[in-house]
Amino acid sequence: MNSGRDLKAIDMSIDESAIRELIASWLRASKSGDTDTVLGLMAEDVVFLQPGQSPMRGRSGFAAAQKAMSDVDIDASSEIQEIRILGDWAWCWNRLSVVVTPRHGGAPVKRAGDVLSVLQKQAGRWVIVRDANMLSRVES
Repeated sequence: MNSGRDLKAIDMSIDESAIRELIASWLRASKSGDTDTVLGLMAEDVVFLQPGQSPMRGRSGFAAAQKAMSDVDIDASSEIQEIRILGDWAWCWNRLSVVVTPRHGGAPVKRAGDVLSVLQKQAGRWVIVRDANMLSRVES
């Protein structure tokens, strides 16, 4: 017979797996240029924080930024450092490496660093609601 604690562990495991899949889906969709899939992984009122830039607000702000990057290829990898789940809220700390390569010539730009994402379960699925991206340029 399962105790309430066992059921919580199972739910936590399912939620953690779902969050890990969200991150993997984000990376795959970014690499393939599938902005619609990426937009579906975030809340409508998402906020992205990046060093030296104003906050990027909402899916529409993200979509506009992606449109401005339509002539580059993006390849990213992530090492999840920590996932903590508290009911319908979670946070995830990643070490992220991103290489942006212009399609029409030019040197690739690599950025790497830590990312802290706040997620919320909305309509039964996890989405990113806040994201603090602390990537900095890596010189070759």
